Amino acid sequence: MSGPVIRIDTSSHVPPYEQIRAQLAALITARRLPEGERLPTVRQLAADLGLAPGTVARAYRELEAASLITSRRAAGTRVASLASPAPAPDQAALTELAWRFVTKAGELGADGETMLEAVREALDQRP
Repeated sequence: MSGPVIRIDTSSHVPPYEQIRAQLAALITARRLPEGERLPTVRQLAADLGLAPGTVARAYRELEAASLITSRRAAGTRVASLASPAPAPDQAALTELAWRFVTKAGELGADGETMLEAVREALDQRP
C-alpha cells in the first residue's frame, strides 16, 4: 500500500481496530485505494502502527465481512471490487407510479395524510 497513511490516536476512546477499519473503509469507498491494491500484511501493518497483530487482524476481518477487501493465500490482502453505484431512479417513472397510487387511494376515500401514512408503512416493511 503506497500513498495514504493510517494513523492511530492512542488518546481516542475509539478502539484502534475501529480506527484502522474506518480509515481503510473511507480510503476504499473514496477510491483513494484502487481495486486490487495490495494492503500490508497483518504483521507488517501491526509493526508499522505499534499494535498487536490481533488488532489489525480484527480490522481486516471486519473489512472483509463488509466486502471491501479480500484475503487469499499467496495473493495477500487486496482492495475488493466495489459495486457500481445504483443508477438514479427514473424520476418520470416514479412520478407516474406515485400519480397512479394517489389516484387509486383517492378513489378509496383516502386523504393525503392517510396516503402518506400508507407509504411510510410500506417503506418500513420493505426488505
